[in-house]
Amino acid sequence: MKKTETPTDIIKTDSNGVTSAINAELLAEVNNSIIVIKEQPVIIDADVAALYGVETKRINEAVRNNPNKFPKEYMFELTPKEVAYLRSKISTTKFSSKSRVQPKVFTEKGLYMLATI
Repeated sequence: MKKTETPTDIIKTDSNGVTSAINAELLAEVNNSIIVIKEQPVIIDADVAALYGVETKRINEAVRNNPNKFPKEYMFELTPKEVAYLRSKISTTKFSSKSRVQPKVFTEKGLYMLATI
């Protein structure tokens, strides 16, 4: 039986002839979540949580419980100055003014590590 693709799927075939479908809406959401901080493309913890369908505190919990899996190249906390800049420049940034901790951002490697926990 052949799988029926929705119109929002992007069909890709790799060099081995394996075909896969990527949801275009999800891909757009991920691309829209990427920002550049310290010359690195990163995604803010709240956006990561939204992509995974969990609360931000669960993402931060995973980092806190596995600190040796998240070196500086994988994840770092934003400075108050960086947070203020992002709030003023990016209206879609999901920062809670009630948060007691500085937002964390994840590099591509950090996102891979989160997926393994």
